[in-house]
Amino acid sequence: MSTNKIDPRGPQFTAALTAVVLAAVLLLAPSAAAVALLAVQAGFFALGAVRGIQHTPHAWVFRTVVRPRLSPPTHLEDAAPPRFAQAVGLAFAVAGLLGYLLGSEIAGAIAVGFALTAALLNAVFRFCLGCEMYLVLKRLTARTAQPI
Repeated sequence: MSTNKIDPRGPQFTAALTAVVLAAVLLLAPSAAAVALLAVQAGFFALGAVRGIQHTPHAWVFRTVVRPRLSPPTHLEDAAPPRFAQAVGLAFAVAGLLGYLLGSEIAGAIAVGFALTAALLNAVFRFCLGCEMYLVLKRLTARTAQPI
């Protein structure tokens, strides 16, 4: 499979696992375990943003355990929008980490809550908020690049 194209079910699976991790962070906060879990998730987001979502541990689980049990995908999708979504998730995870580490449990919980909401939208409804942001930004930059 090309690294530019991914099985669209993979990001949905990744979002489901991410939602579980982020929900656990909210349930455990403000503890060292919550901060450690959020730091691990931030690392996964960073890996997905830098190398692509298909290179995350969640994607490995999907590729080796889940996908072989599914029928082949009917189509493949561009990996760029989910990669951008991972960068957005990273920003919220880092904001959450900073909130918790600096003693602002409310700020940490709000940042994690936003990331959890986005993960749940993708996991449950297959609506990737970060992907949609990517497409809007791409359209806006394409318009501004056109000569007048």
